Amino acid sequence: MTGPPMLPLHRLSFDPPGPPTPVVLPDGGRAWLVSRYADVRKVLTDPRFGRAGLHAPDAPPLTGESGLVSSLGLMFNQDGEDHLRLRRTLRRAFTPRAVARWRPWVASIVEQRLDQLADREPPVDLVAGFTLPLPVDVISRLMGLDALSRERLRHWSEYAFSDGSHPEEEMETALTEFAAFGAALLAERRSAPGSDLTSMLVRAADDEGGIPEGQLVDLVCGLVVGGHDSTMTMLGNSLLYLLGERPECWHRLGEDEQAAGAVAERLLHLIPLGDDRGSARHAAVDTEVGGVVVPAGSVVLADCGMANRDPDVFPPQQLDDLFAPLKAPTLSLGAGPHYCLGAWLARLELQLSLHRLAARFPGLRLSRPADETEWRRGTTSRSPQRITVTW
Repeated sequence: MTGPPMLPLHRLSFDPPGPPTPVVLPDGGRAWLVSRYADVRKVLTDPRFGRAGLHAPDAPPLTGESGLVSSLGLMFNQDGEDHLRLRRTLRRAFTPRAVARWRPWVASIVEQRLDQLADREPPVDLVAGFTLPLPVDVISRLMGLDALSRERLRHWSEYAFSDGSHPEEEMETALTEFAAFGAALLAERRSAPGSDLTSMLVRAADDEGGIPEGQLVDLVCGLVVGGHDSTMTMLGNSLLYLLGERPECWHRLGEDEQAAGAVAERLLHLIPLGDDRGSARHAAVDTEVGGVVVPAGSVVLADCGMANRDPDVFPPQQLDDLFAPLKAPTLSLGAGPHYCLGAWLARLELQLSLHRLAARFPGLRLSRPADETEWRRGTTSRSPQRITVTW
């Protein structure tokens, strides 16, 4: 896809947050924009603001949501007991303690990818050699996928997270294939369970009971593509920023893993996954937010990017000291019942990747200016098509 030049995501500008205000969406629809930290947190945690109402039969199409993201069966689009039933099947697998047990094999995958990079003659493309295959390898091992499946994941994720620009027939074909893959994977694990996350999900769903098969298929598909696409995006955008604008931080990242963790958290906080900043919710009843009554039936856009820069909570110039701890929890990974289940795994992958990449390649640097970056487009997230580096 072609289009006008795009700014790196770390250079996007944000208006100062303010009280909830009515806005007009690109398609002409109307919504309420919520942007202050406390207000956004309330919208994300208050059960009066949900996701299911956005996809009711009489609801207008939601700008920027298509593909798997718009599926009624997806856990993200469920509320109340329906949502909790699905979430309970996975919650134990993604606790900080559980993810900490995965550290050794995640680290081994990082090292394998670095070995392959070291064997190549620079310049090399970090996207093709590291930021894309690494999270695919991690989620594939976690869910017990074979090598053939890995090659198809990237194709399906382009449609699962489509921004609506793909032809409808292509979308339908790709998502039908993806759903068939998810259904076959579940059937396989029912007949021959293992120690992978998919097998655990099948056992937990059977214990829970009452979960429609279509919702389980959406859950598996969402884990497969969500488990690698977001991490790939975060890692690519973080490396573009660090190598292009903050090379003075690179040596410390390689020397101190805890410092790399602090940088990872700050970059998660300040570099969005894409250009669409609003996390949409539906107001079930009239609800006061920040001194303003949001009417029942309203679409509410919780702008986490603006909230993460709220001067009442965070100091200005937050990128000045990348190693300083955040003053409050970031909202980049959500809050409340829909808080990102994979948050701790994403943090682990980003921390280990930054630390070990910097330790292994202390002289790593861009071989092309960051301003010449070509962007992956067509999905709700955005990251570099290539990051050409030398050392």
